[in-house]
Amino acid sequence: NKLGIQVFDDYPLEDLIARIDWTPFFRSWELHGRYPDIFKNPTVGAEAQELFDNAQAMLEKILNEKWLTARAVIGLFPANSVDFDDIDIETDEGTVRLHHLRQQMERAGNHNFALSDFVAPKGTVQDYMGGFAVTAGIGIDPYVEAFEKAGDDYSAIMLKALADRLAEAFAERMHERVRKEFWGYAADEALDNEDLIRERYKGIRPAPGYPACPDHTEKGLLWEILKPDERIGLNITESFAMFPTAAVSGWYFANPESRYFGVSDIDRDQVADYARRKGWTIEQTERWLAPILGYDPE
Repeated sequence: NKLGIQVFDDYPLEDLIARIDWTPFFRSWELHGRYPDIFKNPTVGAEAQELFDNAQAMLEKILNEKWLTARAVIGLFPANSVDFDDIDIETDEGTVRLHHLRQQMERAGNHNFALSDFVAPKGTVQDYMGGFAVTAGIGIDPYVEAFEKAGDDYSAIMLKALADRLAEAFAERMHERVRKEFWGYAADEALDNEDLIRERYKGIRPAPGYPACPDHTEKGLLWEILKPDERIGLNITESFAMFPTAAVSGWYFANPESRYFGVSDIDRDQVADYARRKGWTIEQTERWLAPILGYDPE
């Protein structure tokens, strides 16, 4: 419905709180159990309830005193897969080629996936995909520094944990709006928050550096396309870590057959092919893909 780039400069945090997935919040405090059942846990239930109550009190301050600002940039573009494992995205500034890796294992009756499988090949039909970068951490640093200076490490950790949860909720909310509104391929979707947490929707949003696209350097192409540093103040380091750290970024795929998967234990032949496609040396490729190599580099 709406091709191109959109920027959201000050997204209302009130729209995100109801979409928070609280289970990872408790896990970050080393309290294991699923929300809200964790409150009934005889071992950690009371501690989890106290932590949750403190989180609600801080969330109220975050909202009322405007401690944090949420910003996002999303883009939807014509796209087609090329050379089996790559994807060409057509932007206003030209074509950007994304490089993907394929599962490489012996699997009886199962397909070895690459993300390019979920975009129509060039020369068939015009397909589309998108990208996003969101943060809920704009403005967090002075508050964290003030808490730490006062020796209140608990509040500093709480604020960072809540900012992370808001960023994840923001990514969930923007994906929902993409599906129902901006792309519109699931305009009639009617899912509650539990359905969203369990990813019962059509499409996926994999992130560079994660199992389906484990090459962190592809995040540089996402930044080239969306320019989050210029548009929303979300930057990446030389090792492709995002800052502010309360941030989420990745790609949008709409194919109803798209799914999350992991790429690991790739062999020398795919490393050589990936090096060719990226314009890298074998040594560079092995260095960036070290965690998923199925062999020991010489």
